[in-house]
Amino acid sequence: MFRLIFMKLPWQTYLSELVGTALLIGIGCSFVILDFGTRTPMASVIPSEGLRRLITGFLFGATGASIAYSQVGKISGAHINPVVTLAFRIKGKLSSRETIGYIVAQFVGAIAGAVPLLLWGQSGKSIAFASTTPGNGYTMFEALIGEIATTICLILGLFTFLGHKRLRKYTPLLFPFLYAVMVWLEAPISGTSTNPARSFGPSLVSGVWYGWWIYFVGPLVGMLIGVTLHRFTWLKKFEVEVAKIYHFEHDKYGIFGK
Repeated sequence: MFRLIFMKLPWQTYLSELVGTALLIGIGCSFVILDFGTRTPMASVIPSEGLRRLITGFLFGATGASIAYSQVGKISGAHINPVVTLAFRIKGKLSSRETIGYIVAQFVGAIAGAVPLLLWGQSGKSIAFASTTPGNGYTMFEALIGEIATTICLILGLFTFLGHKRLRKYTPLLFPFLYAVMVWLEAPISGTSTNPARSFGPSLVSGVWYGWWIYFVGPLVGMLIGVTLHRFTWLKKFEVEVAKIYHFEHDKYGIFGK
């Protein structure tokens, strides 16, 4: 029986999700290191930290958007975030088994994507390889609220785009602009993770775990609030049909809840 279940699992989907998450961490966090690590030229080229945060958020979001548009996104749906997967599960677009498979793939992918960050050497080490921790002068509670608030924005924005027939095909384009604004405004408080896997990978390779629980609890609570607001407010008219960010017509394994 175990062998039969094992053989029926959509491994290509999970492998794609692993690769997508690894690319998000490896490329997205490299932008963070490039813009804020020591021994890089960006501080002299762009002295304004606020402007660098804006650019970093845009590039991080653009990385996620590119993954959604890619073949990886075509196969897995490019959740690349455990709370996004859980939100789709709550919406009834994934089974419990599929949800577990996605989340395991995301955390393994986060590790795979974080290991190459070590190649940044001292520049990466100077900011703990883009680990997310509460900002200087802010309490853990304030960082927690920041993660909750930004994750609410992510879920409401994502599900509104996915549920709107005219906006749906532009869903990936939401991320560069949404993260540009959120990172610019909120990153000094918590680092603007909104993604437990994104925080886990860099923390593992850097050994920096200060406030680690914030980046699991905050996104989870934010996701639950976001899904609730989407379900019980006027936004409920924008109903999500499939557990994908793009390539909605592709469902090789029949797991996306059409």
